[in-house]
Amino acid sequence: MPFSHILGQDAAVATLAAALRRGRVHHAYRFEGPDGTGKEMAAFALAQALVCVGGDPLGCGRCDACRRAVTFSERPASPLHPDVSIVARGFYPPETIGRARGELTEISVDQIRAIVLAHAAYPPHEERARVFIVRRAEELSVGAANALLKTLEEPRQGTHFILLSARGDRLLNTIRSRTLPVRFGPLPDEVVRGVLRASKVPEDTHELVIELAAGSASLALELADGERTAARDAFVAGVLGAVDARDLGPAVALSEGGDKDKAALREDLRALAAVLARRSRHEVGGAPRAALVAARRYEAVSKAVVSLERNASPGLTMIALIQEMRSASGF
Repeated sequence: MPFSHILGQDAAVATLAAALRRGRVHHAYRFEGPDGTGKEMAAFALAQALVCVGGDPLGCGRCDACRRAVTFSERPASPLHPDVSIVARGFYPPETIGRARGELTEISVDQIRAIVLAHAAYPPHEERARVFIVRRAEELSVGAANALLKTLEEPRQGTHFILLSARGDRLLNTIRSRTLPVRFGPLPDEVVRGVLRASKVPEDTHELVIELAAGSASLALELADGERTAARDAFVAGVLGAVDARDLGPAVALSEGGDKDKAALREDLRALAAVLARRSRHEVGGAPRAALVAARRYEAVSKAVVSLERNASPGLTMIALIQEMRSASGF
């Protein structure tokens, strides 16, 4: 059964299963929650259930319709089932949606017209249901959202929309008011650990990766990549070495190489914060002063992350961070 593959989202699955069993599936859902928590898996499970011809209200997962709903062509990677469509920024070649250029920052009104409006007014090809899955719905342009509104208000019988978003607050209020929310929370640590084990990620990296991933299975797998792990470990070792150095020379050298991508630097700083938090917890029983130093350094790293989010210079942020971390230990 398609829904059996969705882990750690019992409330969301129960909501959808109850609607399917009653035959009262809403015409427009808004699946909200962090990326990597099962929103898209649930969307395709719902699509399978809606187009299933195997007689199971939750989708049998075995019939030809169910299989084609989750089997994809190559370019673009669209479902082979003609009644299941994906809407996403940059998903289709410009010529497919009637544009001269691609969609660099948003889902265009041209895509809504070509992929949704051109088909939603007609019956499903295979008579069961028509399903549109909108990835990162917060990327809908204002024109695209407005073009979608009328169909969301009064869709043809059997037409369903599933909007996926990690930032539902960025959707137009008119879109939010016309969609029924289903919440997807961060995955429990043990579910993420199971994903890592299934992907044969080394056990010694699990704790840090799980802490950094904050309940996202997809982010955990990205963070567990060998190159990223090595770079992250080198950064943490470099900062701690600069903090313990006799002078600020290593700190200056580290800051000069700090003008990298801010998102990458934030990730590295979060890894450093996680190391310090674990160190503080470990030392609190036997070495309270060391635990206090680690806790103060953790606070300094947290402040540095906030500074970056407020558009501070990476280089200056690193210098200030290392100075504050050194002060925490009495240098």
